[in-house]
Amino acid sequence: MNLDAKNWTKRLKLQPHPEGGYFKEIYRAEGIISQLNLPMRFSGGRAYSTAIYYLLESGDFSSLHRLHSDEQWFHIDGCALTIHSIDPTGNYSKHYIGKNFEAGEFPYAVVPHGNWFGGTVDKSESFALVGCVVAPGFDFDDFELANKGKLIKLFPQHKALIEKLTRK
Repeated sequence: MNLDAKNWTKRLKLQPHPEGGYFKEIYRAEGIISQLNLPMRFSGGRAYSTAIYYLLESGDFSSLHRLHSDEQWFHIDGCALTIHSIDPTGNYSKHYIGKNFEAGEFPYAVVPHGNWFGGTVDKSESFALVGCVVAPGFDFDDFELANKGKLIKLFPQHKALIEKLTRK
């Protein structure tokens, strides 16, 4: 683990995330949106919003997954984080979340709900620390890790990416 990444992980008390990398929830709104006021894709009420720190190192990856909510990403430290995204119709896009504008990076990005997405840190021996805000708030009932075989059947044109960013 990169020394700076170790320091961030220790100081922020980050824990391993099921998708890869490390995280800590830092905010959960007290208010709840009732299920009646949410789209059918939600199984119950949700907090207005939630936020986490998320740290990913080169050599690791954030597995392809999708959420029922939109997710906003903000760069905090380290190098750029590349977010790879496949929308429900199979269109691929990527965001470079960082601060080097000349290299095509931008410190903020949004992944719409329903998109399959995962992340990489492409600079060797480095890491990216970002903040993520989910609204309506994150709930593990709304989190789905990709199944490699099923996703390749849906999007064979992205087979190489799917194989790179899935564990099962």
